[in-house]
Amino acid sequence: MNNNKLFRRDVVKKLMAVRSNALCISGLGSPTWDLAAIDHRPENFYIWGGMGGAAPTGLGLALAQPDRTIWVLTGDGEQLMGVGSFSTIALQQPKNLAIIVLDNEHYGETGMQAAPTGRGTDLAAMAAGAGIGNTMTVRNDEELDELVAVLEKGQFPLVAVIKIDVATGETIMPPRDGKFVKNTFRSAVLGPDKALHPN
Repeated sequence: MNNNKLFRRDVVKKLMAVRSNALCISGLGSPTWDLAAIDHRPENFYIWGGMGGAAPTGLGLALAQPDRTIWVLTGDGEQLMGVGSFSTIALQQPKNLAIIVLDNEHYGETGMQAAPTGRGTDLAAMAAGAGIGNTMTVRNDEELDELVAVLEKGQFPLVAVIKIDVATGETIMPPRDGKFVKNTFRSAVLGPDKALHPN
């Protein structure tokens, strides 16, 4: 383990301690294992495929549910694939959306190849350049505490990039049935009656 970087499970545990009733979208791979291990609940929408889709999904949910707080928990490779979503988020300026990127500077799902975020690409700067006013990069516990405070205050839209070690925790598999995940999440958001009878 690289002692200069944070351990992802400890980071997610600290974040989820202040999640309250936020709805959470997790990007494919390790962020999904992290969320399932630390805070599995019906209000989680686990993305099993569609690389690059976590932030746009979070934006759509934020616009559809303006009275709910939406957190997107994703990885650097997944967010690089969907980096154009920063521009759309900036245009929409949702006051209920946080994009949290767990950046281990590697493509964890395809063999741990080195990713551009470890060689000069700055996702927080890209988000700021797109027009998102509240961005930050977290590299240590003190900066993680600052992020927690921002999340608690709801200073959104937010893009926070957290530099983490490549070490992972135990793989915790949430349900992989897409229809089940969708229906469980829909019921948690809308209530069982409306989820079953949308019209």
